[in-house]
Amino acid sequence: MRILIACIGRMKAGAERDLVARYLDRAKAGGRSLGLSGFEVVEFSESSARRAEDRMAEEAGALIGALPAGARLGVLDPRGRSLSSEDFAARIGGERDAGAGAFGLVIGGADGLSDMVRVRADLTISYGAATFPHQLVRVMLAEQIYRATTILSGHPYHRA
Repeated sequence: MRILIACIGRMKAGAERDLVARYLDRAKAGGRSLGLSGFEVVEFSESSARRAEDRMAEEAGALIGALPAGARLGVLDPRGRSLSSEDFAARIGGERDAGAGAFGLVIGGADGLSDMVRVRADLTISYGAATFPHQLVRVMLAEQIYRATTILSGHPYHRA
C-alpha cells in the first residue's frame, strides 16, 4: 500500500523539511517488508482566492486530486480523534490488510479543510486542541508514519 501525504503550503529548505525527509526515508526502509511503499509528500501552494470558503474549495480540489483512485483518506483536523501511536499503526495495517492500494493523509491550509474533504475522509485525526504550525504538523505526521512502521514490524523504536 502506498502512503502519501498531501498538504497545502510549500516548505522551505531547513530543519523541518530535513526531519520530514529523514522520517519518511526511515519509513521507506522499514515499510518495504510490510507491504508499504511510497512515503511521499505532495505540496500545493495556498490558494489566492479572496474568501476563505473559496480558498478551501480550491485547495480541496488539489488535495483530493492528488489521491490515487480508490485511496483511503485520513485528514488532520482539530475536530478529529486523538489516536495513540498503536491505534494509528493498527489503522495503517488494517487498511493494507483490507487491500487498499493507497492511504492518503491530508494537511489543509491556514483556513482548514473544506467539507468536501472532510466528508470524503475515512479517518479524521487531531493532534489536540492546540494550534501548531503546518511545518511542525508535517514533521509530527512523518514521525508517526515512521513509528507505525516500527510498531507493525516489532522494531524497538517504539516503546510504550
